Amino acid sequence: MSQRVIVVGAGPAGLMSAGQAALQGAEVLLLEKMDHPARKLHISGKGRCNLTNVAPLDEFMAHFGPNGLFLRQAFHRFFTPDLVAFLAELGVQTVTERGGRVFPASGDAGQVVDALLHWAERSGVTLQTQSPVERLLVERGRMLGVQVTRMTWRIYRSDAVVVATGGASYPGTGSRGDGYRLAQSAGHTIVPIRPALVPLETAGDVAARLQGLSLRNVTARLLVDGQQQADEFGEMIFTHFGVSGPTVLTLSRRAVDALRAGREVALSIDLKPALDEQKLDARLLRDLDAHGKRQFHTLLKGLLPQKLISVCVDQVAIPADKPGHQVTAEERGRLRAWLKDFRLPVTGHRPLAEAIVTAGGVDTQEIDPRTMASRLVDGLYFAGEVLDFDADTGGYNLQAAFSTGWLAGQAASVPVATGNSQDTRRKNGDDPTHFLCRGFPG
Repeated sequence: MSQRVIVVGAGPAGLMSAGQAALQGAEVLLLEKMDHPARKLHISGKGRCNLTNVAPLDEFMAHFGPNGLFLRQAFHRFFTPDLVAFLAELGVQTVTERGGRVFPASGDAGQVVDALLHWAERSGVTLQTQSPVERLLVERGRMLGVQVTRMTWRIYRSDAVVVATGGASYPGTGSRGDGYRLAQSAGHTIVPIRPALVPLETAGDVAARLQGLSLRNVTARLLVDGQQQADEFGEMIFTHFGVSGPTVLTLSRRAVDALRAGREVALSIDLKPALDEQKLDARLLRDLDAHGKRQFHTLLKGLLPQKLISVCVDQVAIPADKPGHQVTAEERGRLRAWLKDFRLPVTGHRPLAEAIVTAGGVDTQEIDPRTMASRLVDGLYFAGEVLDFDADTGGYNLQAAFSTGWLAGQAASVPVATGNSQDTRRKNGDDPTHFLCRGFPG
């Protein structure tokens, strides 16, 4: 009699879990609360779907911070080359772009979603949408199934349950933190959730004045209580409330934690990272000498985007109409310092609903990293963003979802040693060929 597996959530981790369990011979029911599966995957990477990254394993794991070690087993079993090969078999060719980021060659996240859905269906997975799971059915430390509210409540029995509900960001896609509630009801600890890869809010009107301005090839440094914590090179963008873009998103996890701890947070932007202080000073001297009759704000056009000029003039306190040959050494020093340290006080962050990823979740100390199995409840598994790990932007988070989903699906397809499957089903008079049961034994 085949193992019966229920997977909760039809995102990347859930689809991978369900398909893998079915390929191992399990009878698999995939339950999705929304009317369409994988909604968040559909919009990931601005619709292009940054699938993974070609960084070596140790470098890859470092992007997850301290919790990266938990993922070592999953990545050893199913990593970037495996995912790329798997997708190629499904007809999804990939390309590698700047920073090692891997995308579908079509640039269409929808192609990835369709390929995964067709693969799961061919593997034998039964997908049921509009089926929110209200509770896990646990008896004497083992999984017996789930209760679903679909018009009326129903109980579905199984030998194993994989919770792959995602986090709590982008709630319109269905990620509303359901997995945390389910895990907690089974006795699991939830590390407080908070936004990661989220835009930051800044003080004053500078961001609003610069709204829409994108800065490329700059270095953003995160300062906490005046001390540098991290830095990122790349692109950032100004919004009406503050700043966003790849560099800011990567730094945001540390910024959010520092803000929540009541610490002083700021961003220091190096607008000329290719020039050290000495070379930048020489550049400024050349410009001032060569165009000494031009007004200061005109000279800045060779150094800065147009939108940034008025902000620079205000912050370095040099009159906009001052001729270049009248700029003093002290004033030139202020300009040089500002170009290397354009400071933006950070006052907050955007809400969790606007975050790309949720930090926090099911405590990984209560999960077996070799199988993604709960250490508390036999037959219960977790995969993807519902777990307490999150990474920088660059494809790392999606790879973690696929890898943990792969591992959970493989493990869930095998009866647990304590055996809550065939014998229990016969004892309770269950029909082993159907998930749907009329009742649940007390």
